[in-house]
Amino acid sequence: MTHTPKTIGSLSVSPLSLGGNVFGWTADEAESFRVLDAYVAGGGNFIDTADAYSVWVPGHKGGESETVIGNWLASRGNRDEIVIATKVGAHPDLKGLSAATIKTAVDESLTRLRTDYIDLYYTHYDDESVEVAEFLTVLDELVRAGKVREIGASNISAQRLDESLAFSDREGLARYVAIQPHYNLVSRDTYEGELADVAARNGVAAVPYFALASGFLTGKYRPGGSVDSARAGKAAEYLATDRGRRVLQALDTVAAAHGAELATVALAWLAARPTVAAPIASARNVAQLPPLLAHADLTLTDVELALLTEASA
Repeated sequence: MTHTPKTIGSLSVSPLSLGGNVFGWTADEAESFRVLDAYVAGGGNFIDTADAYSVWVPGHKGGESETVIGNWLASRGNRDEIVIATKVGAHPDLKGLSAATIKTAVDESLTRLRTDYIDLYYTHYDDESVEVAEFLTVLDELVRAGKVREIGASNISAQRLDESLAFSDREGLARYVAIQPHYNLVSRDTYEGELADVAARNGVAAVPYFALASGFLTGKYRPGGSVDSARAGKAAEYLATDRGRRVLQALDTVAAAHGAELATVALAWLAARPTVAAPIASARNVAQLPPLLAHADLTLTDVELALLTEASA
């Protein structure tokens, strides 16, 4: 498949960002390597991780996902062809966005990833106890030092994003080129509105996480059914809402018209939204990957997009 690449700052990325949260968690290293290989074979080049993945697993310390990805990059010798995004600020030992924390965290991420540069480095959560001047100045130093190519922000308010962009522009520092919001067909309220407006006004690309709402938008969670998954509880919450049921119905309709899977349609809707460059979705085995990659080949009609947008309102 030849997919038109998307642009994020100076980076050229594939239309699906592969979520690395499962690597070293629900996918062991061997399975993770198979998923990564299949993703690249399917035209993908944009891998998303964080220094904190997968600290929520008993016995894990954080950094497990980066370690798996680093081992894969080293074994495949393909670092130059891959765009790696990781994050700083949520690792239990390196919380927040002080200059000292960021300087320590970036070196630890580089070591685990077995690389000397990170393509896209996100602040994982905003840290309002730190002035934007402090973390943007240190992030700019990392860009100048060649440790980081571009910077982004995940989980940030419209006001702080605006303030950060204005500071970077005023001081001539590296500026956020990407935002990573929680955004999908059943969760539109955090991103749409003020935050999306700031992104659009400033040419900031959105790379939404939870693009499939913890698997709910794959359609495998249905009334009266049960699914063996680490995320089944979260998906069940969506099923209990009118919005969730309306969205499933609209997805069923559009998917049937295209002979496509629900996940493919949900990602195609998201990819068609203003500012969105590449949704993030994860696969814990190779079988889960094809419907995710397929969204780049699916063009929804205006009527279909409107049906989904209205169902999810």
